[in-house]
Amino acid sequence: MSGAEVVLPGGRRYRLTGGVGFPRPAGPPTSRIAYAAAHVVADPTAENVPGAPAVLDWDRTLAFRHHLWSYGFGVAEAMDTAQRGMGLDYPATRELIRRSAAEAHAVGGRIVAGVGTDQLPPGPATLAEVTRAYHEQLDDVRATGARPVLMCSRHLAAAARNRADYLRVYDELLTAADEPVVLHWLGPMFDPALAGYWGSADLDEAADAVVELVKIHDTRVDGIKVSLLDADREVALRRRLPAGVRLYTGDDFHYPELIRGDADGHSDALLGVFAAIAPAAAAALAALDRGELEAYDEIFAPTVPLARHLFAAPTWHYKTGIVFLAWLAGHQDHFTMVGGAQSGRSPAHLATLLTLADAAGLLPDADLAAARARALFAVAGVAQ
Repeated sequence: MSGAEVVLPGGRRYRLTGGVGFPRPAGPPTSRIAYAAAHVVADPTAENVPGAPAVLDWDRTLAFRHHLWSYGFGVAEAMDTAQRGMGLDYPATRELIRRSAAEAHAVGGRIVAGVGTDQLPPGPATLAEVTRAYHEQLDDVRATGARPVLMCSRHLAAAARNRADYLRVYDELLTAADEPVVLHWLGPMFDPALAGYWGSADLDEAADAVVELVKIHDTRVDGIKVSLLDADREVALRRRLPAGVRLYTGDDFHYPELIRGDADGHSDALLGVFAAIAPAAAAALAALDRGELEAYDEIFAPTVPLARHLFAAPTWHYKTGIVFLAWLAGHQDHFTMVGGAQSGRSPAHLATLLTLADAAGLLPDADLAAARARALFAVAGVAQ
C-alpha cells in the first residue's frame, strides 16, 4: 500500500484528502484575543519514560511556537497542554518558559505562561508552603517578561479546607502582582485532583468565590481562563465579571459559540485545541474580524467533532491526541512524549482523530500523514 491510503483498526481502508490550504493571516485577530496552549516535543533519543525527568527537543518545541505565532496566535506556555503534572517537571518547565519568552520577544509574539506549585514534592503541603511555591514560580515567570497565568494547584486543592483558604492564598498573590495576571479554573474532567476547587464541589458556590476574588482585585486580573466544558455556566460567569476583566474560554467543546458571543458579550480564547487546529482557527477568526459570521461558522464547524473526540473522557489524555496530530501534520518527526504519555490513547481512538483531522482540512500533506499512520497502526497489529 502506498500514497494516501491507510488501513484503520477494524480493517476499513481510508484515503486521506489532505489539507485545504488555509492562508496565514496578515496578523493577529483584532476582534478577539486568542492564545493557543502549546504542547512540548520530547527528545525521542532520551529516557522519556514515566517518572523520568523530561528531556525536550528544543528546536522542534520552539519551532511549533513559531508556527502558532505565524498564524496570529499568542502562545500559552507551560500549561496543561504542555503536560504540567503529567510528565513535565518543574526544572524543564522553567527552562521552557525562559526559552519561549525569549523567542516571543524576538518576533513580537504574545505569550503567557503558567505559574503553579509543582516544584513541591508530592504529598501534603501547608497553605504557607503552597503560597511560597506560587511566589517562587511567579517570580520566575515575571523575570522572563511573560504574563503570568495563576494555574490551579493540586497542592492547594488538597490543603485548602474551605473557600476562605483559597481566597487568602490568591489575595496574597494578587496583592503582590505588579501587573495584571490571568486566573485559571481547570475542571476535574481535566484533572480529578482539582475537584472542589475554590472551596466547593457546587460549581455555583465556586463561581461565587471566583467573582468575589476578581471584584476585589479587578485591576490586577487581566482575565480568567475557564475550562469546565459547560457553555451555559461559562456565559453566566462571563456576565458577572467586572468590566475590563476577560473570560478566556478553555471550553474545547463549545469554543465557536463562546468566542462568537451574543448581545451581552463574548469570550476570548486560551485553548489547547487551537494548537491542533491553528490554520482553521486563524481563518475563522479572520472571518469574524470582517463580520463574516457565516464563514466563521462554516470554517469552525468541521473542527468541533475533532475537538470533541480529542477531549473525550478521560479528558486528561487529550495531550496524546495533540501530539499525534502534530506528528501527522509534520511539526515533529516522531510520536514520543515525555512521561511515555503516547500510550494514553488507543489505536482506535487515534484512527478516528486521523479521519476527523483530514475532514477538517488540517493534514497538509496527505501522503506524509498516511505513511506515519500506517507505521503506527502496523506496530499496533493492523496489517497495512
